[in-house]
Amino acid sequence: MNAGPLAGVKILELAGIGPGPFCAMLLADMGADVVRVERKSEQRRPADICYRSRRSLALDLKQPLAVETFLRLVEQADGLQEGFRPGVMERLGLGPQECLKRNPRLVYGRMTGWGQDGPLAQAAGHDINYIALSGALGAIGDAGRKPAVPLNLIGDFGGGALYLALGMCAALLHAQKTGEGQVVDCAMTEGSASLMSMFFGFLSNGMWRETRGVNLLDGGAHFYDCYETKDGKYVALGAIEPQFYALLREKLGLKDAKEMDAQYERKNWPALKKTIAAAIKQKTRAEWDEILLGSDACYAPVLSLAEAPQHPHNRARQSFVEVDGIMQPARRAFRTPRPRRPARCARLVPTAKRCWLIGASTRMRLRACAKHEPFNAPACATKNPIAAHTDCGGGDVPAAHPTTPSIA
Repeated sequence: MNAGPLAGVKILELAGIGPGPFCAMLLADMGADVVRVERKSEQRRPADICYRSRRSLALDLKQPLAVETFLRLVEQADGLQEGFRPGVMERLGLGPQECLKRNPRLVYGRMTGWGQDGPLAQAAGHDINYIALSGALGAIGDAGRKPAVPLNLIGDFGGGALYLALGMCAALLHAQKTGEGQVVDCAMTEGSASLMSMFFGFLSNGMWRETRGVNLLDGGAHFYDCYETKDGKYVALGAIEPQFYALLREKLGLKDAKEMDAQYERKNWPALKKTIAAAIKQKTRAEWDEILLGSDACYAPVLSLAEAPQHPHNRARQSFVEVDGIMQPARRAFRTPRPRRPARCARLVPTAKRCWLIGASTRMRLRACAKHEPFNAPACATKNPIAAHTDCGGGDVPAAHPTTPSIA
């Protein structure tokens, strides 16, 4: 049984990629009992960390029996999350209207790139497209250069998954108080725009220029940027406040450099960046760690993915954990224990076993299909047998942990 603030909350996750699994991982890491509903043919890599802490149920939702089974699961669930294009769930007969009719308390979470409506609603896209439309992408990059691609963190994971998780948690609280479910509609364009709220405020107040790489927080300032060290590595400086800037100057050996006194004089920033770059270049990253790390100079080494888990601060806080030989960020949700093992490709077992969402009658139906036994349900007569997925991401789970069934 998962511990954590969402313990006892039951969530159905419609299989997706990227931000969908990440949102479900967050909910599961906070204690929710999440069951991932996926296609039987879905293949996963052993180290798909975003699939951790939950089990899976394979359903062919083009089959009437599978749709009815899903709706029976909806009746017992507290929440549902899906990330299909607008209209797909409705065409499957699993849209908000059908699901809320079965369970008025249900929180129905939807996540798309462009939103459920609007001129671009049906167009394909990815994170880079959504943050381009929100203004986020255009604000990131060096002066005189093209926009810098900031991984798919802003749209997919920040403006998408995190906003959906927050919205669903708020809606779950509302449902507990009122008995009323609702649809949580999360669009990555709007989520990423929301993340840019402070910068829209800066722009309105005359504190931000539309030109990339000339502003306080976009690498334009000499005291807020990354610099190369003697050994070809990088360090990050962020000494915004005057007292921190003064300490940085002292430790860089630039205390007496009068040209650096006017910290916020924009016209001097390009020249001062060259001054700091020359100073940083004189020592290795390890040497700068000895001088600056842990001080109020607002300094950190720029670490690789392989280096980050080994840093003393991260090790002291157990920010990362190795499970089944896979290094991954630890879940840090209140008293929630360490993350379960990442999802593994599900094995097939002879019969479908008990799951918190699967009732006795449904289990009988699944077993009949799996054994090709006669049963009063036309959809059971499919050419592919039903099999059960073992735990595929539950980790820290005994071998006798209940498995969840799949419908071909």
